[in-house]
Amino acid sequence: MATPASLEYAEEFVPEDDILRTARRRGIEVGARPILPGCGAALCFLATVVNARSVVEVGTGCGVSGLWLLRGMRPDGTLTSVDVEPEHQRMARQTFAEAGFSGSRIRLIGGRALDVLPRLADGGYDMVFCDAAKQEYIDYLNESVRLLRRGGVVVFADAFCDDQVADPTRRDPDTVAIRELGKLARNDERLRPLMLPLGSGLLAAVRLD
Repeated sequence: MATPASLEYAEEFVPEDDILRTARRRGIEVGARPILPGCGAALCFLATVVNARSVVEVGTGCGVSGLWLLRGMRPDGTLTSVDVEPEHQRMARQTFAEAGFSGSRIRLIGGRALDVLPRLADGGYDMVFCDAAKQEYIDYLNESVRLLRRGGVVVFADAFCDDQVADPTRRDPDTVAIRELGKLARNDERLRPLMLPLGSGLLAAVRLD
């Protein structure tokens, strides 16, 4: 079993550059908690593995996760990112520009994810990353299965819910929702799931059919 020191080593194995560190600082300042570097590296890796051309991100934040995704995607890929906070998306756009990504590769949509996702095309995406309202995660999963092509991957951030999911006595709404998400992902015959112990947990699943 990995020790805390090993987990810390894994988090820092692929370090952030100055652009990511600046974006992280912006996110913390405005209360948009960004994913940790190990999670970002995992997103970049997965986007590369699936040769992602079209990715949906639920929860733009200030651009940390989006930048990791863009760096793993194909050069002609497009990131569609949804968030309810216009100011966060403004900062994310600044981050992407500082990293040299053309505005034509990023589609930022303001609004609630559950209002936006149903408008996106069935089977039109290679990857979906969710880091937003935890109590909506189950709905995001249902939408993601519809959005993904065969072999596409969905990833959920904070799958440990700040280390509370494994404690059966914790029954707050966020923890219950994420615990149920894990059960659904394990039992859905269309999916092959994996739990990654990076950051506050990453739940990933590939669409099989």
